[in-house]
Amino acid sequence: MEKLFLMLGQLLPLSAELREDLSEKLYVRKVKKGDILVSEGKVCNQLFFIRKGFLRRFHYQNGKEITSWFGFENDFATSIYSFVSQKTGYENIEAIEDSALYVINYDDLNNIYHEHPEFNYAGRLLTEKYYIDLMERTLSLQFQSAKENYHQLVATHPHLLKRASLGHIASYLGISQETLSRIRAKKI
Repeated sequence: MEKLFLMLGQLLPLSAELREDLSEKLYVRKVKKGDILVSEGKVCNQLFFIRKGFLRRFHYQNGKEITSWFGFENDFATSIYSFVSQKTGYENIEAIEDSALYVINYDDLNNIYHEHPEFNYAGRLLTEKYYIDLMERTLSLQFQSAKENYHQLVATHPHLLKRASLGHIASYLGISQETLSRIRAKKI
């Protein structure tokens, strides 16, 4: 849990009481490759911190899986719409590798916010980071070519090519596997 506390400590100082309360509320969940952590049509009541492993978020469109996000070690993961609104979600989160996660439930997190108002600041900063990442992704899909998006993805997450299937990467980029193969072969 020390890695999580170090990361949170970069956002704000964590008092001993806050660390203790978080330690009591957080638990470790180990999942196998292929396990579904969040299912569409259900309310997401958990926020995950990836201690070890690799996750992806996806939804179905016309019977096809569309990958919208990849999460690696030290990332937070949840169905943000469902978690925050406590309404049914439209996305799934799947373990791409065997993974170890720290988990906190919705009610426990809100109790932490209530008991430690200073921790709301960390929540705000993490939400802002999520929003910025989402905007950057949206803008890149709207204004960059598939080739530019692929090269940006490789530059920012070079390990992704070794950990994700080409089908998941192509889906994430909004292109076919054939187009991805041509880009990788530098024929585009």
